[in-house]
Amino acid sequence: QVQLVESGGGLVQAGGSLRLSCAASGRTFSRYAMGWFRQAPGKEREFVATISWSGGNTYYADSVKGRFTISRDNAKNTVYLQMNSLKSEDTAVYYCASRWAAGNTLNKYEYDFWGQGTQVTVSS
Repeated sequence: QVQLVESGGGLVQAGGSLRLSCAASGRTFSRYAMGWFRQAPGKEREFVATISWSGGNTYYADSVKGRFTISRDNAKNTVYLQMNSLKSEDTAVYYCASRWAAGNTLNKYEYDFWGQGTQVTVSS
């Protein structure tokens, strides 16, 4: 069992930045691939970014590539999402998720545990 707690969301103007954090419980955090997803009102939850257990492999949705950066600190059991040049269409609840595997995936159905989400609102 893994518990995930996101933080760092808030209200920001378009063009601004936010850094989301996801703190994980458990001693085996380094064995989990991690992902960030988001869900806007009336839309399905969509993939944002993912990182392998070692941090060596990352993958991004086309909509955030070049603006968002996913990283992890296994010593702190934490994964981060640095979001720059935010746009109004980035407004959503952001969720982190974990997957008991070395490799990462953009498929939300392959993740085992989810956080409660943190709201990001970008005003235009």
